[in-house]
Amino acid sequence: MRKFGLFAVLVAVCVPAPWYWTLASQHDALAMFSQYIGSVALILMGMSQLLATRWAGLETVFGSLDRIYVLHKWLGIGAIAAVLLHDTIDADVAGIGRETALTDIAETLGEVSLYGLLILVVLSIATFVPYHLWKYTHKVMGAFFAVSALHYAFILKPFDLTDPVGIYVLAFCILGVVCYLYTLLPYGTLRARHAYRVSDIRETGDALAVTLTPERKGIRYRPGQFAFVSFAAPGLREPHAFTISVAPRDGAVRFTIKKLGDYTSRLAKHLKVGDRAQLDGGYGHFQRRNHGGTDIWIAGGIGITPFAAFAEAFQDGGSRPAHLFHCVRSADAAAHRAELEELAQRDENFSYHLIAGDKRSRLTVQEIVNTVGEEAANLRVYFCGPEAMRKAMLEDFRRAGLRAAHFHYEEFEIRSGVGLRRLLGWLLPKLKPVLTPVRTASH
Repeated sequence: MRKFGLFAVLVAVCVPAPWYWTLASQHDALAMFSQYIGSVALILMGMSQLLATRWAGLETVFGSLDRIYVLHKWLGIGAIAAVLLHDTIDADVAGIGRETALTDIAETLGEVSLYGLLILVVLSIATFVPYHLWKYTHKVMGAFFAVSALHYAFILKPFDLTDPVGIYVLAFCILGVVCYLYTLLPYGTLRARHAYRVSDIRETGDALAVTLTPERKGIRYRPGQFAFVSFAAPGLREPHAFTISVAPRDGAVRFTIKKLGDYTSRLAKHLKVGDRAQLDGGYGHFQRRNHGGTDIWIAGGIGITPFAAFAEAFQDGGSRPAHLFHCVRSADAAAHRAELEELAQRDENFSYHLIAGDKRSRLTVQEIVNTVGEEAANLRVYFCGPEAMRKAMLEDFRRAGLRAAHFHYEEFEIRSGVGLRRLLGWLLPKLKPVLTPVRTASH
């Protein structure tokens, strides 16, 4: 995540604060604080909708797209927390105008958006919800944001929409709604997508290697990047992101896909050679840095995909040493094993180490250090695999003397939870007044 992007978010939510501070001296200070928090929620939701567009230039400001998705998630969670706080603290200000039917509707819209967003946020971070349902609820979330924007536009406020603070917050509302409408457009409507055809499908380990060739001009990408692909086959039209597992060559692109859910299972059953596809990419900044010393590449299972591209792009005899450690449950499950072993035989600077869990204990940092023959502090580590494995390896490397800045990784799971049990423990008390029926006294 780029620090500049995080700073931009912080500045965006802080800009209205001086205006609300001035208003607090003229009206109820607590109500002004509540209205400011409501504005913060709208700003965060507007920025979250912006990040969902994948527009060119966003990676320059916020970092690679995998990190942008993480920021998108946390902006949404921050926004719903701000909405809850805004709803808890009374935002009504006396003496600023007469209640009308329009303001009553605006109040109702606020309640509708609050509980709609609460439900959808829980569904979005519940990783057990099937992907196609998650995708649908995620799209509906933008509609509730639009309802929140209407609530802001028509609710009674101690300022006009034409005042500086009104224009500022309204601009984020408009930006968010425009971005939301953009994401609803059919895939490839406004942004050019590149046409491909499936030219080869073959099994490799416990995954499927799908090669596509461009019909005209192909996408531009670097080893380690990923792309969004939409297949024309029935049930496979929803765009999905996959890391490209081959170095740039003749315009061909290869995705190595493991059956991990409904979509990937359908893909393995129904995708055929000759099927058409549309690609959008490449995205991501997971790539080799220029530095001295030895590279350590650690892949967990299907996390081998960016390293397969790294290895193929390896310069014979002219590149710094690299050791690839591929951790799999068994040797038979290792995707691209044969080609990686062949590349290792071809270039003495590249080494491939297969770590089969059914034959031995897990990979350790000490084993890596002993294999390479260098201190951990002198290494550059690149990791792609499950989050739990990444955190454990990073902690072990740090204890061995590696700087955190020298541990590079890709967000293996773009869709991730936040600790649902803890979140529900916090949300349920907030929802209890709504869920508990009102009891009337008997006569």
